Amino acid sequence: MKKVTVQCRNIRLSYGSTEVLKNVNLDIEPGEFFALLGPSGSGKSTLLRLIAGFNRHQHGELLIDGKDVSGKAPWERNVGMVFQSYALWPHLSVWDNVAFGLVERRVDKATIKAKVGAALEQVSLSEYAERRPSQLSGGQQQRVALARTIVIEPQVLLLDEPLSNLDKTLRVQMRQELLAMQRRLGLTTLFVTHDQEEAMTTADRMAVLDKGIVQQVGSPVTLYDYPANPFVANFVGTMNLMTGKVRSRSADMLTLDVPDVGELRLPIAGDAPKTDSIQVSFRPHALRLEVADAARDARFVWMPGTVEASELLGESTRYRVRVGKQNLTADHPHQMGLTRFPVGGAVSLGIEPSQVRLFGA
Repeated sequence: MKKVTVQCRNIRLSYGSTEVLKNVNLDIEPGEFFALLGPSGSGKSTLLRLIAGFNRHQHGELLIDGKDVSGKAPWERNVGMVFQSYALWPHLSVWDNVAFGLVERRVDKATIKAKVGAALEQVSLSEYAERRPSQLSGGQQQRVALARTIVIEPQVLLLDEPLSNLDKTLRVQMRQELLAMQRRLGLTTLFVTHDQEEAMTTADRMAVLDKGIVQQVGSPVTLYDYPANPFVANFVGTMNLMTGKVRSRSADMLTLDVPDVGELRLPIAGDAPKTDSIQVSFRPHALRLEVADAARDARFVWMPGTVEASELLGESTRYRVRVGKQNLTADHPHQMGLTRFPVGGAVSLGIEPSQVRLFGA
C-alpha cells in the first residue's frame, strides 16, 4: 500500500460569522501517525472531517499525495474514517458490516471474501464473523469499525476519538493494538483526541489546536519539554506558572520579583524573553520537595512553602503547596513505607533551573 502525504495549506473554515479554522498549515508525512490534540471547540474534529470531505473550507488547499482534493466528495478521496460512535449496522453481522463498503463499490464476491477475511484477521476477529454488534464488547466493536475502514484500502486513515467509549484499561490495550496495526499497514494516520496521554503514547508527531489556530507542531517530547507558549505547556501535561517582574538581568542570571513570593533568581541561557514581565514555568515532577529544615542542594533554587493537600497517584504523591499566595503542584516519588509530608507542614520547594521554561507575559 502506497504511503502518502497529507498537507493543509492556509486552510480557513467558517460557519457564518464564526471562524472555526484559522489559516491552518500542516504537513503529515507518508506513513506517519499524527495526532490532533486540543480542548473541546478547538477545531480538531472539524479539521479531521474536512480532510474526510464532510466539511468544506472557504480558503486554502487540502492535498493528499500532492493532489488538491478540496473539490472532491468523500467517496472520491480514498480516505477511511473511524467515528467515535463506531456507527456499525446493528442488524448486520460482523462480516457484513466489514463487507459493506466493498459491496457498495460493486466488488466481486471472491475479492470481497478474501479482503474481509484478511481485514478480520488483522483485527483478530475472524471467529466473531457471524456475530451481531450487540454481542460484542466495546473493544471488539471498535475493531470491527477499524476492519470496515481498512478493508477498502484507504490511502489515509482518520480516527475521531475512537477510544473514548472504552474503560481505562481497555483504552490502553486498544491504543497499543491500534498503533501496532498502523505500523503493519503503513497507513498515514490522523488521530483526533483531547487526551494528551493518548496522543503522547501513540503519535510520531502531534499538533495542538486552540480556537482554530495551530499552536505548535512537533514530537511528543518536544511539545512536553519545549512548549511554545503557556497554553501548550498547560495542555500537554501539568505545568506550574509564576509571573514576575524583571528586577535585573545579565547574560546568565535573571532576577524576578514574584508577587507574594519575593525575589527569584534563576540562572538562564541567552534565549530568555526580553520583556519586563516573565512567566516562569516548571513541571510538578521537576520540583524537589524537602522538609523545611533539611539540607538544600545548591543546584536548586529554593522557596519556602506550606503543604495544602496531597493525593496518592500510585508511583508518586501529588502535593499542592502554598508559596506566598500561590498554589504550586509538586510530585514526589512514592515508595512503600515512605511517610507523606503532612498537610499544614512547612516544606522547601526546589526548582531545577535546567527544567524551567520562560515565557514573555
